[in-house]
Amino acid sequence: PYIIRTAEQLADINNDLSAYYKLGNNIDLSKYSNWIPLGNNENKFTGEFDGAYNIRENGEFSGRQNTDEITIETKTDKPGINIIVKEGTKNKSVHIPVIIAQTGIKELVYNDFFIGDDCDVLIVAGCGIHNSGDEASAHDGVNSFEICRNSRVKYIEKHYGEGSGSGERIMNPAMTAHLQKGATLEIESVQIGGIDSTNRSTEITADENCEVFISERIMTDGQQKVTSNTKIVLNGKNSKARIN
Repeated sequence: PYIIRTAEQLADINNDLSAYYKLGNNIDLSKYSNWIPLGNNENKFTGEFDGAYNIRENGEFSGRQNTDEITIETKTDKPGINIIVKEGTKNKSVHIPVIIAQTGIKELVYNDFFIGDDCDVLIVAGCGIHNSGDEASAHDGVNSFEICRNSRVKYIEKHYGEGSGSGERIMNPAMTAHLQKGATLEIESVQIGGIDSTNRSTEITADENCEVFISERIMTDGQQKVTSNTKIVLNGKNSKARIN
């Protein structure tokens, strides 16, 4: 397979939509306001891509791939997706980038993650807002996690904003998670810059023998404002948590 390690290599897939590709690195698309999806209705992607992903662009579905171990489904009752990881899945990843490149788009999206027993997976999420207009653009993502017994999840989230317009760039991420016995959740949240307003909420409940690690780096400039509230409830014996 062709190994994809950069955003430029990912974009080049459009030059050969029938080949076999494998993701060799975590790719952050949040800075690419003019990202072109892989294939279209006339020229569809007919090759093979080793890895699960879901792309949301300007408030609409833009691209998706499932694997044997990871299934992504569109919700039928509200905007968002269900991500289902089969029991025993190890050393696999799923990417769910969001891109907003139009002024005035405001969306509320619900993503529910169901992680089976004895898994070890990487989830990479991120949102980039490019707003050059005079209306506010906003993405509010509500993520819910059910992490089953003895599973390990690393969740990386990166947010970025840019644009010369006067319209605000707003992101309000919210997360709830329940860890079953022996599960581990590692969260790495980074707000790179360019977001005018953010209200972050994280609430985690852990059963016995669980571990929770949170690293949060939020960068602001000028009049930009951020609030972040985190609550961790350790319900079981020998569970622990650390926040940096």
